[in-house]
Amino acid sequence: MKYIYFADSPERMPVNTIFCVGRNYAAHAAELNNPIPKAPLIFLKPASSIIYDRQYIELPEISREVHYEVEVLVAIGKEGKNIAPKNAADYIAGYGIGIDITARDIQQKAKEKSHPWTIAKGFDTFAPISAFVKAEQMTNPADISFTLSVNKRLCQKGNTSQMLFPIPKLIAYLSTIFTLSPGDILFTGTPEGVGKIGPGDELTAVLGDGLTSLTVFARKREAYE
Repeated sequence: MKYIYFADSPERMPVNTIFCVGRNYAAHAAELNNPIPKAPLIFLKPASSIIYDRQYIELPEISREVHYEVEVLVAIGKEGKNIAPKNAADYIAGYGIGIDITARDIQQKAKEKSHPWTIAKGFDTFAPISAFVKAEQMTNPADISFTLSVNKRLCQKGNTSQMLFPIPKLIAYLSTIFTLSPGDILFTGTPEGVGKIGPGDELTAVLGDGLTSLTVFARKREAYE
């Protein structure tokens, strides 16, 4: 079983559903030549895709274009349905940083056929997540910066203020469709600067001024079998 862990706390929650938001930053949509969505674009990842700090992304043989996408994460702390945006914060247990790993070539083929993205997004190890910061420790989640560096080189930099659909609206929207539950995780979208991962790469994602961080590594499966 996969868990949500909290920084500086023994508390943990079993992971329930992983909701992900596509194209939530205009510059990222533009860099992939995608239109700006009129409503949040939602897809899911399986809990089995989660890995943690200092663990390995496994690059599958069937993809030659595995990409990183750094994202702010939200952990849901209590059950909710039809939540008003103004009340969304009451349902948030914490914030983290994660990487939405994507087999871009597989995704592109799926998009061309109007097929789901599940395989491209759902391989084991394709959802690295950090320890979460308790919600009450976040001064202003609507204006927090985050970064991703690959092999010590800064590749992505974003701020939650740049979201097309801010976190309260995402929670409200999701809750009109799904009943949100403790242990749900929301990947809130990535800014521009996504790129390819290669064997041996070290990826470091940081939320705010070091509120929480995540470092993972990439390898091909045959390298350790």
